[in-house]
Amino acid sequence: MNVVHQHVPRTGPARESLREKGQFWTPEWIADAMVAYVLTGETDTIFDPAVGAGTFFRSAKALAAKSNRPIRLSGAELDPDTLRQARIHGLAADDLRHVEINDFVLQPPRGGLKAIVANPPYIRHHRISGAVKAQLRALGTQLIGRPLDGRAGLHVYFLLRALQLLSPNGRLAFIVPADTCEGVFAPPLWRWIASNYRLDAVVTFAPEASPFPGVDTNPVIILLRNLPPSDSFHWAKCMTPGTGDLQEWIRSDFETEPGHDLVVFRRDLHEGVATGLTRAPVLVPHDGPTLGDFAAVQRGIATGANDFFFLTHQQAAALHLPEEFLVPAIGRTRDVPGDTVTAALLRQLDSQGRPTLLFCPDGRPLQDFPQPVRAYLQTGAERGLSKKTLIATRNPWYKMEFRTPPPFLFTYLGRRNTRFIRNLAGVVPLTGFLCVYPHLTDQPSIEALWQVLRHQDTVANLTLVGKSYGGGALKVEPRALERLPIPSSVLAEMEPAGIARPATDIRQLELGFGKRAILTPR
Repeated sequence: MNVVHQHVPRTGPARESLREKGQFWTPEWIADAMVAYVLTGETDTIFDPAVGAGTFFRSAKALAAKSNRPIRLSGAELDPDTLRQARIHGLAADDLRHVEINDFVLQPPRGGLKAIVANPPYIRHHRISGAVKAQLRALGTQLIGRPLDGRAGLHVYFLLRALQLLSPNGRLAFIVPADTCEGVFAPPLWRWIASNYRLDAVVTFAPEASPFPGVDTNPVIILLRNLPPSDSFHWAKCMTPGTGDLQEWIRSDFETEPGHDLVVFRRDLHEGVATGLTRAPVLVPHDGPTLGDFAAVQRGIATGANDFFFLTHQQAAALHLPEEFLVPAIGRTRDVPGDTVTAALLRQLDSQGRPTLLFCPDGRPLQDFPQPVRAYLQTGAERGLSKKTLIATRNPWYKMEFRTPPPFLFTYLGRRNTRFIRNLAGVVPLTGFLCVYPHLTDQPSIEALWQVLRHQDTVANLTLVGKSYGGGALKVEPRALERLPIPSSVLAEMEPAGIARPATDIRQLELGFGKRAILTPR
């Protein structure tokens, strides 16, 4: 077999092109394992709905040669240029004669497919046109009885369509980003899948074993059959890249004892779906308080044009912008190396030429602003800012979103340093952060909650509610952060110091200071 390696550019037009097409090639060791699963049955045909460079076809040909078993290769591919890569990397014209150039999701082939294997294009929702989104939502409604949330990417609909076309007892192997199981759209999707298909196995990867190093996605392999559901499934985690243990375990139909490179155990289906499949199991269900009992969470300010609205002190002074239109702000998580934002930190950032002021015009007519503000807004209009996607939704276009400075910030997307931050400088955050607003706003209550949020056991629970990305990165949406479990052990630890007092009923928990309750879930 020809070994094909894909160069993944980190930046620039080539990287942007990859994002537009969602084309990240499957490494050989992963393709071999997935093909072994779908061809474990008696089928003589394999179907790939996104053929691309033909990695799965090459794996199927190699398996057929080893077993002296004829395999018919069929599939679909939307991009002829990409399909030509398959020829360059070792597939013959005859290998591709049953591949149709069309849109698998919106122009599907006939059903009755016995073996489907795919690395579908990872195209996120904001790169899909409105017209196509409407068609995809209609497909979701048709299959699962309700439209999926609009943040579902194209790969999710590849999975739905493939399941619709899978024949009875047919097998499906998909490698998809973890958001397929963790995203806001995932619960109804997986309730439908788990009620109608048999989930044989889920394969996850340690960060150092990722099949796509250098790509900001956390992949997962889903192995399904069109059979009545089972109440449990195999959950595996690859610890070493390129391991042969994965293929050996799958080829045995999950019977062999896995080697050291693969951690495997049996898992309850209901628990797995509720937890998110890609996340490790929750051995002790949490029925206590969550962050939402104590605080509300809101995203940071989306300016739509940081280079215009987010300014340094030097820029603001040169523009003669009045202080009433300037608010202290923080934009990047790496601008906060510790767990507090202080006035001293803002001064340090300012000395380094980092922006720390948010230009915040209100909604008054343009002519009612002071002359320097009018002049600056005019330059923005001349740059066409009012036509930018997000800014165009505002009326008038320059009216900035409002946030009360939150007592706590949370790093929205973190790579091994996801954390809560104490806001002692009264800044408002941009979209690199979430705003955490305690329900009780007196100072003792805020300080008590801070002790809870910064505790390592609270932070460890973020993996239960966050979406995982490549390289160990974690992304937590506002509503997900409100579901963050607050460990009862954290509250119990605080009791000797007189800061916390767990109540008998954990759902009615109170944190007390002496006899006065200073933090109570709403």
